Amino acid sequence: MTNVCSIGLGIPEYELSQEDIKKLVGEIFEDLSPKQLARFLPVFDNTMIEKRHFAVDREWFKADHTFKEKNNLYHRYALRYSLSAIDDCLNNMDFLERAIPYEAVDMLIFISSTGIATPSLDTYLFNERPFREDTVRMPLWGLGCAGGAIGLSRAFEWLCAHPEKNALVVCCELCSLTFQRNDFRKSNLIGTALFGDGAAASLILGDKSPYQEYSRGTKPKIKQTSSMTKKHSNSVMGWNVTNEGLEVIFSKSIPSLVRSFWKRHTDRFIGDINRNEINSFIAHPGGRKVLEAMEEVLGEPKIKFQHSYNVLQRYGNMSSATVLFVLQNWLKHQAENEETGILSALGPGFSSELLLLEWKKE
Repeated sequence: MTNVCSIGLGIPEYELSQEDIKKLVGEIFEDLSPKQLARFLPVFDNTMIEKRHFAVDREWFKADHTFKEKNNLYHRYALRYSLSAIDDCLNNMDFLERAIPYEAVDMLIFISSTGIATPSLDTYLFNERPFREDTVRMPLWGLGCAGGAIGLSRAFEWLCAHPEKNALVVCCELCSLTFQRNDFRKSNLIGTALFGDGAAASLILGDKSPYQEYSRGTKPKIKQTSSMTKKHSNSVMGWNVTNEGLEVIFSKSIPSLVRSFWKRHTDRFIGDINRNEINSFIAHPGGRKVLEAMEEVLGEPKIKFQHSYNVLQRYGNMSSATVLFVLQNWLKHQAENEETGILSALGPGFSSELLLLEWKKE
């Protein structure tokens, strides 16, 4: 088992309300007929999102940009906000008795799907902070919304083999930089109504880590994980790579896949666990319809998904980073002794990642 010790956030500076974004989109997609706009714009009102954060200001969205321009901005801002999340994580006195040094990080897992960098961005993070040269690196790309949960699973597996060590999981997604102002497909318009920017970092400690004593309060242990990928489902979500950049693939079938594929996965994963003992569902909020489909499948009340809804309202869907925002909310509102939670996320592939967490006082 491993402990989730701390989580830090990197929040971009430009904040727009959902109503402001709706008005902006009406200006940008001026080539659509009034009838088309009238059919599409109510999507913004049905998302439950109140505001979102972006790495660029509202005027940026009104102009055309090359893939190179977008990716150069991704490189600059992903580095900035990833570092903010890491600094917050290692110095967060909500979760720590004292700051944890950068040199304590034995593995750095960097997750992103909204830009491209080779060498991967974790090498640039190394240059900006005093990480050790022998820190193990694991850059993960292309996992989309499932990336944060998958990063936690890979950290768990590595720390089970190295219980005296520590892993830092960093997710950074700048969805705004993939915006296609000349793409009038429904998937792009829905993505525009849902996606925001954000970064998050989580420090995971092995059971025998000397930094366990730095942790403040009761923290969840990761007890087990599970992955499932549905064959021949590549068209459900992901990117089309075009000359203008990354063009979103976002299928309307996702809620129905929650009711079939994800249900089968969760039934198998939960197994003999008494569902009344599961106090929290730390679900990546892919969108309102996805969360409601999860509630329906599990037959659980909305209160057990409360922080997924809170994050969706305040930040929208930030792809891989979002589930760490949700987990941080659960950490701040400390679970009682012996509480159990299920962390979940869905991503391209079509894939599902599940983790069993337990809050337990020693």
